[in-house]
Order: sequence, then C-alpha cells, then structure tokens
Amino acid sequence: MNIHPTTLYVIITILVVFSGILSYIVFNLLSKVEKYEDVTVDQTTYLQNISNLIGDSQKHLNDLDKRGVFKSDDEVGYFFTQLKKVQDELDRYMLPQNYGKKESKS
Repeated sequence: MNIHPTTLYVIITILVVFSGILSYIVFNLLSKVEKYEDVTVDQTTYLQNISNLIGDSQKHLNDLDKRGVFKSDDEVGYFFTQLKKVQDELDRYMLPQNYGKKESKS
C-alpha cells in the first residue's frame, strides 16, 4: 500500500491542529474548574467561621444563663430572653464538625 507524501502531510497537519484545539479546550476548562474550587474553599471557610461564631455565642449565653446574671422581671431580662430565642434560631444553622473537610480514604 503506497501512501502519497502529500496525503500523509495533510493527515499529520489535521491531527496536529485537532490536538492543539483539544489542548486549548482542556486547559480552558481546567482553569475554570480551579477557579471554582478556590471560590468553594473560600465559601466553606466563611461558613465554618460563622458556625464557630454561633457556637461561641451559644456557649456564652448558656454561661450567663447558668449564673443567673439577668433576671426575667425587668427590661434587661426580657431582652435576654429574646436574645436566647434568637440564639436558638441561629443554632439551627450550625454546620457539622466535618463540614468542608476531605474524607480520608483508608
């Protein structure tokens, strides 16, 4: 089977152009995925910080409530009671301890 050199050059040129186009597409998609991964990591860190803040405020409110610092018969006590209700609502949005952490494959 004889292949004419011109045909061989055309086939090689088409393959090189095709592989160049595919390489550009893969590189473009990879850079977009890496950008989205960075955004996801930033958002996960932000959510973890908010969850930690909610947990710390819950601990502080429980400590104040145990010590009985605020009585429920005055305006400050009423505000403290309302603040505890707000804290109970915020507790619903706390994240699990392992949120955003990679699972270890054993």
